[in-house]
Amino acid sequence: MSKNKLEKFAEMANFKNVIQPENPEYTLENYVLRGKWCKEFFGNNNPLTLELGCGKGEYTIGLSKLNKDINYIGVDIKGARIWRGAKTAIENNISNAGFLRTRIDMIKNYFGENEVSEIWITFPDPQPKKQNKRLTSAQFLNMYRLICKDDAIINLKTDSRLMHFYTRALLKANNIEPLMATDNLYENENISDVLKIRTFYESMFLNEGKKITYLRFKISKNKEIIEIPKFEEEF
Repeated sequence: MSKNKLEKFAEMANFKNVIQPENPEYTLENYVLRGKWCKEFFGNNNPLTLELGCGKGEYTIGLSKLNKDINYIGVDIKGARIWRGAKTAIENNISNAGFLRTRIDMIKNYFGENEVSEIWITFPDPQPKKQNKRLTSAQFLNMYRLICKDDAIINLKTDSRLMHFYTRALLKANNIEPLMATDNLYENENISDVLKIRTFYESMFLNEGKKITYLRFKISKNKEIIEIPKFEEEF
């Protein structure tokens, strides 16, 4: 591990806006903040939104600046990445943004039933050969149902057309009508400010001439998501 990473980890250990369970990859039953994030971590009763695979936290920070009455938590397993987002929040006195270091497939151990109102998934690994590991697969969507309020909003922003159209096919098979779906987000000049937030990777992809896709939809607590057959269309 590089000296720079070690220095970041040492500094982040004192950040009050970062939660780092000692064993982030292991199951923790009845985690102390589970079901109590807003009241005990943020000190309010505002709605809670997660960014899954937050990287350096650009979206978590951007959203928290736009919506002061919503609490945001960026989730990622990479500590050096989380350090940047947490440091930015501290430097800008942002009190409604926090970070949790854990694997995304472990989030049901850290958040309680009906605790989350909205989820953002920004530029995730499209997992071209492992459909069930995509963060919008039926496996993951059903996991989100365990911690989300009924009709919670899921947002997917990605450069991967495979990820985008796979998710649209999954929704169609489950009779879920998207609230918004576009395979070229920036062809519309009137997009909302929340969609104009750009991560490091998004800026890089745009410079490479790639189109950015966006999908927004709801999931119901009472309706299980069924997986579709292997989806490997070429784009």
